[in-house]
Amino acid sequence: MPTANKFLGSPSYWQDLRLALKSIPNPEALNNKKIFVTGATGMLCSPIVDLFLLLNREHQAGITIYLAGRDKKTSLDRFQSFSEEDGLVFVSYDATKSDSVDYTGHLDYIIHGASNANPALYMQRPVDTMLANILGLSKMLDLTKASSAKRLLYVSSSEVYGQKPGSDPFAEGDFGFLDILHERAGYPSSKRAGESLCVAYGMQHNIDSVIVRPGHIYGPSIRDSDQRASAQFTRKAIAGEDVVLKSKGTQLRSYCYSLDCASAIITVLLEGERAHAYNISNPNSICTISDIADQIASAGNVKLAYEDATDSSQVVNSLMQNASLDSSKLEQLGWKPAFDLKSGIKSMVQALRESKSSFSL
Repeated sequence: MPTANKFLGSPSYWQDLRLALKSIPNPEALNNKKIFVTGATGMLCSPIVDLFLLLNREHQAGITIYLAGRDKKTSLDRFQSFSEEDGLVFVSYDATKSDSVDYTGHLDYIIHGASNANPALYMQRPVDTMLANILGLSKMLDLTKASSAKRLLYVSSSEVYGQKPGSDPFAEGDFGFLDILHERAGYPSSKRAGESLCVAYGMQHNIDSVIVRPGHIYGPSIRDSDQRASAQFTRKAIAGEDVVLKSKGTQLRSYCYSLDCASAIITVLLEGERAHAYNISNPNSICTISDIADQIASAGNVKLAYEDATDSSQVVNSLMQNASLDSSKLEQLGWKPAFDLKSGIKSMVQALRESKSSFSL
């Protein structure tokens, strides 16, 4: 796949950003704000930063964006066509080390999206995954207090819901069964604990926080290390190879294009109710894994093939058969998605192909 920043040269990607920006009810509220973002090079938070940069360049928003990460080069490479004149400032931060935030001063908002989001790594480094999710969030809540920030937004996960019978979408108050002794349970268990920690800091330290629970996100910022199904499908399609589905693909999922996810997260940051959680889901993109595999194959002009799942892939797969989410609460804040499943996948494939001429896939 391209390096993380190459699709930023895609004209269609920037046009998609402009469309996504229209989904945010009141983006002017971000003007001249100082916003601290962890996980800024990841699938979810990098397009959030892109939207902030778009506001700065085309709407003179004057946002200062603090990119918090372990590696300065990786962070700045993702946004290499931008500089401090565009509002970017790198801050050293490691979610696995509770005392490693190289920042003092005032902030307006903190978006905490740093987390191991690679299912294969949940199995390889389960302790690191859990500790980073809990200790990293604790440090960001402490920073919220120390910097007098108005609010922290915590990126949780739809996996907190666990399993329930039937195919009805999960609303924010619905919780199913989660086997906490399952080999893969460290990720959803620590995300659940993180949500409770946000509420606890609110009670004990008067910290204002909101929580988002994204479903399954796809977009051009996928990485080679990303082993989620949609990422694997995309890499195959862009390479001109058949998309391979290693199951019947009947699991129900809420999919969302990364730019719709970004606009939804910003909406919750600005408009969400304190100590509340919001599903990030596109009501026009709830489908099975087989459906999205077929759409990606079609957009890439390749075939869809089926293979039997291996034991190892079954362990990595999500514990949820039904991971569909009700987006009503989010939409009540004034947010609407700019893309449906077909147009989102088409946009993703086009952005990656436009970048292909300048970087070998």
